Amino acid sequence: MIDYQWRGAFDNAEVNVLHAEGFAHDVLDDDWWTRVNRHSLGWVCARRSGVLVGFVNVAWDGAVHAFILDTVVAATARRQGVGQQLVTHAARNASAAGCDWLHVDFEERLRPFYLDSCGFRPTEAGLLAL
Repeated sequence: MIDYQWRGAFDNAEVNVLHAEGFAHDVLDDDWWTRVNRHSLGWVCARRSGVLVGFVNVAWDGAVHAFILDTVVAATARRQGVGQQLVTHAARNASAAGCDWLHVDFEERLRPFYLDSCGFRPTEAGLLAL
């Protein structure tokens, strides 16, 4: 059974390991706890038997727009609906906080996940590399 928790407690090391696995990079020493508490509306932690198997960050503009960032699921928990549940919990809590919109940017390979599984609709957007 997977337990989903809005603004759940986590250790930076466990998010760094999960993020490195999910995004195929070396394990970093990022201070996720400070980052999300300073800049985010919230986040969702997914745990199986106490082990972090999923995470999503929900940034926002302080008003009605929320943004899904860093959706990641451990390899051992993929293809079991964990990612979809992370996004569902994020959307529910963003709505409860007064947000009207939930945005997400994604790579083309994730299109079926976000559009078909999670219910996002395609929109026109722009990106400026800085």
